[in-house]
Amino acid sequence: MAKKRKRKAAAGDVATNRQAAFRFNLLEKLEAGIVLQGSEVKSLRNGSAQLKDAYAEVRDGEVWLRNMHIAPYEPAREGHDPERPRKLLLHRREIERLTGKTAEKGLTIVPTRIYFSGSRAKVELAVAKGKEMHDKRRSIKDREQKREMDRALSER
Repeated sequence: MAKKRKRKAAAGDVATNRQAAFRFNLLEKLEAGIVLQGSEVKSLRNGSAQLKDAYAEVRDGEVWLRNMHIAPYEPAREGHDPERPRKLLLHRREIERLTGKTAEKGLTIVPTRIYFSGSRAKVELAVAKGKEMHDKRRSIKDREQKREMDRALSER
């Protein structure tokens, strides 16, 4: 049996949400800044963040990121709460557009990756619609067919 390895994020990424593309149809993507504490930034630079169950919600004209886990930074005197809600920084018209999109039935906002742009931490958000079970099976089937084609081409 193959040994399980921890997958690394893409170059420049702190964390990616690989489950998002499997669970949802990603319709539209946008970039947002994120409000962090000092120990959270240090922890992100170490690459200890998890987006698997994270989602964003619009509340009182502000966008909040929930269920994103940033591990505590050990050398910090006063640590942070790993699961605390974090405010996202977007322009007013982007927030209004997201509010309109999420008012539609079945649409949600999911973070797909966290990365640094210069010295600033950014989150890539996607407006997404949940997949049905048969859609997930179709994704698995397509992925396996692509792997088989790649193997056949590499053997030649």
